Amino acid sequence: MDEIEHKFVGVNGLKLHVAEIGSESSPVVVFLHGFPEIWYSWRHQMIAVAKAGFRAIAPDYRGYGLSDPPPQPEKTTFFDLLSDVLAILDALKISKVFLVSKDFGAAVVSTFALLHQDRVSGFVTLGVPFTPPRPPIYHKLLPEGFYISRWQEPGRAEADFGRLDAKTVVRNIYILFSRSEIPIAQENQEIMDLVEPSTPLPSWFSEEDLATYGALYEKSGFQTALRVPYRAFLDRKSEEYSIPNPKVEVPALLIMGEKDYVFKFPGMEDYVRSGEVKTFVPNLEIIYIPEGTHFVQEQFPDQVNELILNFLTGHS
Repeated sequence: MDEIEHKFVGVNGLKLHVAEIGSESSPVVVFLHGFPEIWYSWRHQMIAVAKAGFRAIAPDYRGYGLSDPPPQPEKTTFFDLLSDVLAILDALKISKVFLVSKDFGAAVVSTFALLHQDRVSGFVTLGVPFTPPRPPIYHKLLPEGFYISRWQEPGRAEADFGRLDAKTVVRNIYILFSRSEIPIAQENQEIMDLVEPSTPLPSWFSEEDLATYGALYEKSGFQTALRVPYRAFLDRKSEEYSIPNPKVEVPALLIMGEKDYVFKFPGMEDYVRSGEVKTFVPNLEIIYIPEGTHFVQEQFPDQVNELILNFLTGHS
């Protein structure tokens, strides 16, 4: 990891942390993380694409990792993250990029590609397909103990997480999200109670990795992370839902682990396997990793690196 450089870019009144590797003259790949991740979740992919002749950039979103928290975390929106990505590109004088995203980062990329298609050479999403911005319905179709519903409730996750240190919270979420079932608590349980303290980490996630995540969340806390994505899903701005003809014509790739719990969300598997997703992204290729879970880029880095590089070199 020593070859990855770190800098802070001033955008929208904040200093955002950016990890970077590769020549400034090379085609640019921007990696956008999910939750509970930060730039570090792309460590394997950044080194691989840089070795293949690309410039890899991975920011921490505002309020995540080493980036400044917004002055009012409770008012942060998805549009703020879109604005930050655009501002980073402008600040670094980058005209066009490939975007690679994971988890809720796919929602950032989906809307960014719709609004700024001229800045996007192509995009890859992992674990979550492209979806046009629309009001969420999952919380209406799943039990009350659905983790997103619980984390959307003001104060509930704060109380649940607050019983533990940040490292243990990240540990528990990595264990939960590595399973193939949607995390759903019983009425008398909290989400953190779904993981026994003796449960081991996934084999591909080391104690050193956990320590890195834990230290960064000790710094940032979870306030912004609970706001975006979970609470911001409920009140996305109306203009996000009024994008005419929500279709993206650039090349795209979806990498989906077949044991990813997100596949169990109501309607998700049918949306992907039926090809409905291609009505919005006609130039989409879908690749399934049979044993892949929600953290497929960390679980099977070599396989994911190869898929991403094939996509990048095929469309550069």
